[in-house]
Amino acid sequence: MSQLKQTLSDTIKTSMKARELERVKVLRNVQSVVKQIEIDRQTELDDAQVLEVLQKQLKQRHESLTIFTENSRDDLAAKEQFEIDIINEFMPQQMSDEEISALVNAEIAEQGATSMRDMGSVMGVLKNKTAGRADPALISKLVKDALQG
Repeated sequence: MSQLKQTLSDTIKTSMKARELERVKVLRNVQSVVKQIEIDRQTELDDAQVLEVLQKQLKQRHESLTIFTENSRDDLAAKEQFEIDIINEFMPQQMSDEEISALVNAEIAEQGATSMRDMGSVMGVLKNKTAGRADPALISKLVKDALQG
């Protein structure tokens, strides 16, 4: 079992003992998504793959939070924010914008990337280097700006 899945399971047990029912509900939801993907793929997910699942869960909740906030549904927005906060506990420390920018520039220089045709290879390497620690959309924007610039 991956370390991240074990941590998730242990946190569920601890939260159940503390009778934190809303927290348990969120954690079980995430755990069920991980298990469903494992069943679909017929393989056990490693930490990197579990991290991808957590990122997708966060992205969905951020999108919902934006929609609820725009439509003045503060009750639903608060629920989404609560879930985001809980899932973020399992995410690694996020990189700063400066760190991401420096990493993008270093990778472009290392690969000798000069045009948009090189974006795929740069993004592939950066995705692995920043797994769970940076927003892929931000990385993509920075790479695109650097290669077009």
